[in-house]
Amino acid sequence: MRPTPHRALVTGVFTAAALIALSLPAAARPETTAPVAAACTPTQTVVNGGFENGTSPWTESPTGIVTSRTGQSAHGGTAFAWLDGTGRTRTDTLTQSVTVPAGCATATLSFYLHVDTAETTSSTAYDKLTAKAGSTTLATYSNLDRASGYVRKTIDVSSYAGQTVNLAFTGTEDSSLQTSFVLDDIALDTSGTTTPPPADSVRTPAAPAYTVSLSSDSTGTVWNGHQSATFTNASATALGEVYLRLWDNYHGTCSAPPIKVSNVTGGTAGDLSVACTALKITLPAPLAQGQSATIGFDLGITVPDGADRFGHDGAFSFIGNALPVLAVRDGTGWHLDPYTNNGESFYSLAADFKVTLDHPSTLLVPATGTSTDTPGSSGRTVTTATASKVRDFAWAAGPFSKISGTSPGGVPVNVYSVSGISSANAQSMLSTAKSAVDAHAGRFGAYPYGELDAVIDNNFWFGGMEYPGFVLDLVSTTALTHEIAHQWWYGIVGDDEYNTPWLDESFTDYATDLAQGKTGSGCWSSVSWASSAEKITNSMAYWDAHSSRYSTVVYGYGKCALHDLRRVLGDTAMAKLLKDYAAAHWYGVSTTAEFKAAAQAATGTDLTSFWTQHRIDG
Repeated sequence: MRPTPHRALVTGVFTAAALIALSLPAAARPETTAPVAAACTPTQTVVNGGFENGTSPWTESPTGIVTSRTGQSAHGGTAFAWLDGTGRTRTDTLTQSVTVPAGCATATLSFYLHVDTAETTSSTAYDKLTAKAGSTTLATYSNLDRASGYVRKTIDVSSYAGQTVNLAFTGTEDSSLQTSFVLDDIALDTSGTTTPPPADSVRTPAAPAYTVSLSSDSTGTVWNGHQSATFTNASATALGEVYLRLWDNYHGTCSAPPIKVSNVTGGTAGDLSVACTALKITLPAPLAQGQSATIGFDLGITVPDGADRFGHDGAFSFIGNALPVLAVRDGTGWHLDPYTNNGESFYSLAADFKVTLDHPSTLLVPATGTSTDTPGSSGRTVTTATASKVRDFAWAAGPFSKISGTSPGGVPVNVYSVSGISSANAQSMLSTAKSAVDAHAGRFGAYPYGELDAVIDNNFWFGGMEYPGFVLDLVSTTALTHEIAHQWWYGIVGDDEYNTPWLDESFTDYATDLAQGKTGSGCWSSVSWASSAEKITNSMAYWDAHSSRYSTVVYGYGKCALHDLRRVLGDTAMAKLLKDYAAAHWYGVSTTAEFKAAAQAATGTDLTSFWTQHRIDG
């Protein structure tokens, strides 16, 4: 993602117990698969969390908290829970008894909260909302958390596995100036398992091949069609099911998901889990090692409003992570981590895509891979994009301005700009892209994806976002150089972005420095570790609980550590290490342990103290 600081996701004031729970490592998250006994079945345990079925089984005090009255609006559907908002001394409580299943490594409480207040202070919490499990306060919010719309909150409640607890939201308001705490779409999702993992560590399902055919509405914000996925079980452990990740359901609700899968063939669809971002499909018979299968399904995509990696900025739609992709199972089980908006959760194996996009001819459709356009029905164009050995597929649609060129190294580069981007800025980004793709290719290996598309919009809140052969970015030389470096560190050399984000972000920021002639001098001049638990190699579970530190540590300290490693090894040895490491993991997956071993093999100096000093574990 972007090399710039980003917004905090969790703004509540947490108790020490909640902070400890949120900081737990995520390595044990994925669930194991049949035939291992007592495996966790991902599930959602809150009933009527969207309040569309009245109050049951919620208990409200006083009555009328669950409502659809005017003055506030729902996050999804028509009903919501409105606590306080009277401007006088008041206590409102909403409770439900929930059971957190045993055997699941991860249990996440999530809800959407809108805080609307007449308080004018920016420093005093007069009115408060607490979230509790039993007698333990999980989080506290106040009038200081005011926001114009809903904000999604997540809390790790894994420590309650096997227990039935009373989930309670309590709003307290003082004697003047109202604060409304509005809740909707409350869920408690479980995933992962604490039972023994499969017998081998092979990543599967392997060699995925996706075939997609979609047609859009007149605006490019609604797409419908069909997708199929063919895959092979590479593991000696039989494959009885697969999981599809419907990542962009994070941007909607379970009652109105923006990604809809229906009419599944080749298997039996189960319930959505992990906040409706995971769909289990049980295969007709377990696949033995080397056997292949194909699943198919109808697919509907509705792009929400907003300049996001999945969203539309007026007439311009950005459609990242919208195609369902297969989750990965390895020696720790299924990787079913939750979505993070703070960074990335995406972990997938290299795959082949053939995607046909039927759209109005007034819209340009940049996409992953190499694209060709052919005439469709009256006033429409069919864009066919093919991509080999990529981990995801993204596209955009809109009346973009397009300019093109070819890098000195022979890579075709296209820049697509939304309205408001000057021609001078577009040309500057084209020049940057051509220079960056060649600089990175010279250091890490030839760019393999054919053309490179850069989509430019200065309204992106996140700075930039990477997809194979396709990036979203602001007008920024540094950010675009960074996102293009992700073509190698995440794209070609894959990693588990949720559990080891440093393997793409730190390496990408280091590559950006090299491309811009920066040596990392003075890198540590303002270093300040927040705690002994803070490490460059922490997972997104940690960084979502400490979001203000993510960019500083993973981007900043991470690239500084790599500059330090270069100084230990020497420039030539470091350059060779990274190029050889990329070649050894081309279209594969990198791990921290493998990189540390490769670095150690490149020098006669014992690096044990180096890793400890730089807080690189694994």
